[in-house]
Amino acid sequence: MSTQGERVVNIQCKKDNIFQFRTTKPNKIFEGMASDMFKQFFLLLRTYFDMFIDFVFSLYWERQRQPIPGLEKKHSMLSESAVDLASKIRNKQLTSEELVQACIERINIVNPILNAVTDERFEDALKEAREVDKVIEAGQADFEKQPFLGVPFTAKESHAVCGMLHTLGISVRREERAQEDAECVRLLRLAGAIPLAVTNVPEINKQETRNMVFGQTCNPYHTGRTVGGSSGGEAALAAALASPISLCSDIGGSTRMPAFYCGLFALNPTAGTTSLKGSALRSGREQTMASIGFLSKHCADLAPLTRLVLTETARAHLQLDTHHHIKDIKIFYCKAAHDLRVSPLDKDMLQTMDKVVAALREDTSSEHPPRPYQHRALRHMFTLWRHGMAQEADSFPTLLTNNQGHANGLLELLKKVVGVSRYTLAAILKLLDEQVLPPVDRDWADRTTRELREDLLSTLGEEGVLLFPSAPAAAPYHYTLYLRPFNFSYWAIFNALKFPAAQVPVGVNSAGVPLGLQVVAAPRREALCLAVANHLEARFGGFVPPCTLHPAA
Repeated sequence: MSTQGERVVNIQCKKDNIFQFRTTKPNKIFEGMASDMFKQFFLLLRTYFDMFIDFVFSLYWERQRQPIPGLEKKHSMLSESAVDLASKIRNKQLTSEELVQACIERINIVNPILNAVTDERFEDALKEAREVDKVIEAGQADFEKQPFLGVPFTAKESHAVCGMLHTLGISVRREERAQEDAECVRLLRLAGAIPLAVTNVPEINKQETRNMVFGQTCNPYHTGRTVGGSSGGEAALAAALASPISLCSDIGGSTRMPAFYCGLFALNPTAGTTSLKGSALRSGREQTMASIGFLSKHCADLAPLTRLVLTETARAHLQLDTHHHIKDIKIFYCKAAHDLRVSPLDKDMLQTMDKVVAALREDTSSEHPPRPYQHRALRHMFTLWRHGMAQEADSFPTLLTNNQGHANGLLELLKKVVGVSRYTLAAILKLLDEQVLPPVDRDWADRTTRELREDLLSTLGEEGVLLFPSAPAAAPYHYTLYLRPFNFSYWAIFNALKFPAAQVPVGVNSAGVPLGLQVVAAPRREALCLAVANHLEARFGGFVPPCTLHPAA
């Protein structure tokens, strides 16, 4: 039985609780409203800031625009897929020498405009092509073991190709040549493909293809705009119809970003399913969120090419040949990540997302129409990727010196100001990010990444995909990414999660610059990504050659 004093205390506690409820609940509502208003105001300012950036840079870069010459009739086969070219060589409708010669001639036409090739082995490639033709003519070719026999390929220069330059875009490596093939190059050779050239990359793979050794690579759709990075040289050649097979890699969008900016298809497979041995000086034993991948004009190339570079274990589990009907696939979509570090989607990108979602709403089952997806962890896309990069074995400051020292960001920034630094500003900013800014809280980042990963796994399941924006806008003008350094996070977040993702082109904007989106699935469900990509290619037409949009005079 309670005493009078206890009753008084209980009454007072109830009054305090009521008072606290009345004071805190309105406060929370107000704080939420204020936070939303601030975010909306910030995004509005960011939108106008981006528009101002584009206007200012357009005053210069629009005058630098150069059209890409169209295909000559004798080069018409270069618009075909690598799979079809391999089939024509197999059936003696085309010789390997004819194809290699056409690629060489096309590269010589477009490379002076694009600056994509850093080293070539044209004569050796022609000799190898002639040997291939002799083997085929004699009926001694094993097409089962060599499905791409006689088809030439190019590789980003960070993949070692024996005897060719392997600078990684670093000044101190400008004379370095590879002593052996990277594992992915070796596997392509085993499949019968012929290495033709290596292509430009940023310094140690950043998001715009420019370095102090070879300079800047230009976008074939608009030479005043970036090709992205780090597989920028590959994307430029492929979109200019000069390379049938483009060997890339991806640790933060490095395959998908150039593919998007150049209107191409691309696949970044599940992390851990490919070997990085010989790529960017890796041993292949490191734990990494990077993967070997390809970009292509045709979605049909991605599965057979990806299969070639998978590890034996992964080849048995990925089931890239599995057929999925679009009506059996559950579609989810996200049109805004709400990460304040990145630009909001512009009108063209929003319309692209809406157009694709509307089409899939018509094409998929009425039982599970496309549904929106959102998770609070997407507000931290860049931060989660930055944390993932901190777990990588590579040391960026050490790699910049070719493992001969440790580059200092503050010192290099001072040297840049007086014009004596050996590095680009992009590399110096990356150094400062690592050496000056505080590291991401490990416990928080691990927990947040795990929560997002588990929620996506639960949502997508075995038969679901997520449609996700590729970027806030189409390919930006050169150098503007210095003012928008976090926009690559739309790609990078899926590296941090170690999910596979396909890049899909969906038309062009009013300026004739490509648009598109990503299709993401749970790990080892690449076949779902490719099924949706194939469907969208049929629905919207896929790759549109730049020379048909902007014909040379």
